[in-house]
Amino acid sequence: MSALPQLHDGAFAHINRYWDRVHACPAAKLLPGECYVSVSHSELITTVLGSCVSACVWSSEAGVGGMNHFMLPDGARDSGWGPAVSNATRYGTHAMEFLINELLKLGARREDLRIKMFGGGRVMAGMSDVGAGNIAFMRRFLRDEKLELVAEDVGGRWPRKVVFFPATGRARVKKLVSLHNNTLLEREQDYRRRLQDDPLQGDVELF
Repeated sequence: MSALPQLHDGAFAHINRYWDRVHACPAAKLLPGECYVSVSHSELITTVLGSCVSACVWSSEAGVGGMNHFMLPDGARDSGWGPAVSNATRYGTHAMEFLINELLKLGARREDLRIKMFGGGRVMAGMSDVGAGNIAFMRRFLRDEKLELVAEDVGGRWPRKVVFFPATGRARVKKLVSLHNNTLLEREQDYRRRLQDDPLQGDVELF
């Protein structure tokens, strides 16, 4: 097993990083609400998505890329999210802007950024279709920011495991037709509660 590449930014010190034996390379695993940017040509980023969405963003010119993992309601007043809607919406915007800003700081140019979008499944029974709101938000955000979406695998009723190679933009997606436990659903429900109880403070501007 090789050593993990050195972090370029202490802001990512909390991310779970490990050696992936399947791909024989270093890896970073994201939980809901997390983001990670890599400058290593050998590192992958992975996550498991239910109704949450991940944007995989990279610059082939700069050889850098990253992924986020966030939950976002559709913003409708009758969505069942109550007062958390505006806070959660702000969080989704923050998650995208933070990821893009980190790539720009590493030398990527906005016009060279490419995006792949994953997740947004309707996996929580008895709830409004949070995943559809996530997907709609992402498409609107990318259109408004004039960023290029080159691929997506979204919607449906299945959770997904995503493996992203940020240096090249290659991504692998596996639909998880059956779950052996409720860990994913519990994780997303806990994340939703945290959005309601601990709203994000402050905004991030793109440059």
